[in-house]
Amino acid sequence: MSSFTFPVEAGAVLLFSRAVGYPDSAYGDGKSGAPPTFVQSSAQFDPESHLRPKPGEPWRGSGRTPSGLAAPVPTAGSLHAEQSYEYHRPVRVGDLLTATQVPGKSWEKAGRRGGALTFTETITEYRDSAGELVVTARSVAVVPSKVVEAPAEDAGSGGSGSNEESAVAR
Repeated sequence: MSSFTFPVEAGAVLLFSRAVGYPDSAYGDGKSGAPPTFVQSSAQFDPESHLRPKPGEPWRGSGRTPSGLAAPVPTAGSLHAEQSYEYHRPVRVGDLLTATQVPGKSWEKAGRRGGALTFTETITEYRDSAGELVVTARSVAVVPSKVVEAPAEDAGSGGSGSNEESAVAR
């Protein structure tokens, strides 16, 4: 279980609101709270987050081969399959939220191309400075038991990125 604090600041809410296409008046006044998915930006405050680079450390980068890393990334081949939020009250500018990540359920399902798919749920609870639960976020990742290669005729068939990147996306 890991835990970190996450300040809900007016400037961050405004920038996030603009980035996801909300007009300034919807959430940028500092009184209306934060957009529904704003807590996802808490990854910037999580010292263990694999989603952000860390100064002085190699980062996984992008593409089929992680840039700067000598060993494969443990999450390679995984897919973010689902994200849901349960709100116990609105997220408000001025909140100092403590995010605590706990493991959720795990289950397997047979894949269509053979092999098992392993689903793993991660739950993040966001509590305010009084310890009251504000948001419960659930994330589900899926990892196939084997990698299915793309047919040769599909290699390089349009899309952005290199042939290697296209094969990974399938």
